[in-house]
Amino acid sequence: MTIAGMILVNNPGTWSAIYPPLAHAEWHGWTPTDLVFPFFLFIVGVSIVFSFDARLSRGDTLTRLVKHVLRRSAMIFAIGLFLAAVPYFDFATIRIPGVLQRIAVVYLCASLIYLFTRMGGQIAAICGLLLGYWAVMTLVPVPGYGVGRLDVEGNLAAYVDRQLMLGHLWKPMWDPEGVLSTFPAIVTTLLGGLVGKWLTSTRRPEEKAKGLFIFGGIGLALGQIWHIWFPINKNLWTSSYVVFTAGFACVLLGMCYWGMDLKGVRRWATPFVVFGTNAIAAFALSSFVAKMMGIWKVPVAGGIAISVKAYIFQKFFAPLASPVNASLLFALAYVLFWLGVMWLLYRRKIFIKI
Repeated sequence: MTIAGMILVNNPGTWSAIYPPLAHAEWHGWTPTDLVFPFFLFIVGVSIVFSFDARLSRGDTLTRLVKHVLRRSAMIFAIGLFLAAVPYFDFATIRIPGVLQRIAVVYLCASLIYLFTRMGGQIAAICGLLLGYWAVMTLVPVPGYGVGRLDVEGNLAAYVDRQLMLGHLWKPMWDPEGVLSTFPAIVTTLLGGLVGKWLTSTRRPEEKAKGLFIFGGIGLALGQIWHIWFPINKNLWTSSYVVFTAGFACVLLGMCYWGMDLKGVRRWATPFVVFGTNAIAAFALSSFVAKMMGIWKVPVAGGIAISVKAYIFQKFFAPLASPVNASLLFALAYVLFWLGVMWLLYRRKIFIKI
């Protein structure tokens, strides 16, 4: 579901007319789109528990698992850098942070914490990272700006990114996937890991479902309360945002678990299973094609050349509805296109492992 959501929100027909729920919050606050990325990191944490516990029970050693984590993280990070560089490969200005790069770093850190600590250590890491991030963001003075600034350029995370990667950021002065904000993102995955342990416990299924809803409700409430002092903000990945989105993810996972595992209603989820079996491939390939469609040009009337994406949108979607709704239709069509591609791989049992 998160992969479908990531493709949907990343590919409107035109960035000048985005369907409102598919736009990120401008700064503080949240929209449905701001839930997608943390949902992915959360379910990565859940999956780590299922995967690693199964491999350890089959006799895999910690050394083999660590090598697997290192190799997989490096490959995901490299794919992210490749997508940032293609097609010009201008390494003087390449954006170093990114979605896949954050996934790689978070997966690496959360996996090592899970493998080398018990639950008490994981909870300590969660509390330490959340409280520590809150403290440094609100108490450490930023040169030229002062203490406690949480605006676009005056916050500590943006300052750190400028010192380390100026000229290699998404925006000239800041990046939503920067260095400092990756630390609380690790917590998003660790919280997913705690939920994974809950789901693999020996408790009755009804108790597991009830627990997911309770944990989710607590997370939503705590996130909203923390928002008073440390606003919910996706770009800064604030501690309140971590707790709030993890709570939301827990509720959604609880709904899926209740409907599918307890009630046996599963057919509706088949398209999402198809996306999930080739998750990184679906995201990376859809991102690559989208980027190239924005670069490749086709001639139109008057000798003007426009991008392939603009041509498709203007030719086939713009006449159908208002700009905002046409933009939504394009995004939905793009998701369905990649569902078709992934379905072919799924039917042929082709699973691209990273």
